[in-house]
Amino acid sequence: MRIDSSKKIRDVSGEHILIRVAEGQADMTEVVGLNESAMQLYRDLAGRDFTVDDAVECLTAQYEVDPATARRDAEEWVKSMREQGLIVD
Repeated sequence: MRIDSSKKIRDVSGEHILIRVAEGQADMTEVVGLNESAMQLYRDLAGRDFTVDDAVECLTAQYEVDPATARRDAEEWVKSMREQGLIVD
């Protein structure tokens, strides 16, 4: 799977959001906010193919979290990103 590269990260009032950018214009109808850990996963995994295991590794490397909790969080992140159309296969 891969993060959809047509979305761009913007910092709006200290919050990280993903915005769809098409033909140089931002589509503000498609805005998704990212919390700190979701933003970290985005940074670590953007621009390459990855698996849930890769996301687990990113979380355990960055945060003091046990592998089981990291897996649950990574699976939830992938599910949420898929539902928003932000991950493509």
